Amino acid sequence: MRVTVVGLVTPHLLRVVDLANEAQKGVNVDWHLRDAVARSMNELGDQYNAPELMGAFVDGLESAAGNAPKARVEYARVLQAAADTARRLRRD
Repeated sequence: MRVTVVGLVTPHLLRVVDLANEAQKGVNVDWHLRDAVARSMNELGDQYNAPELMGAFVDGLESAAGNAPKARVEYARVLQAAADTARRLRRD
């Protein structure tokens, strides 16, 4: 079985999307979001193709934030915050 970028990154994206859905319901997810992004970047960073995986993770978060419905302001804010955090961790 071949492992793909999509197969490695998707579970991490879905974890953050779940948190964004909770934030839209009014739950404070800031700490959980930072933890989820840090863990994801750490796990993806351990792979042989880490730069591509981290880039795909950031791109996926930005895409999800950009495609969020206008009425889901908190959802989009959380996804954009996750993308910003991931981008910052990627440089470190």
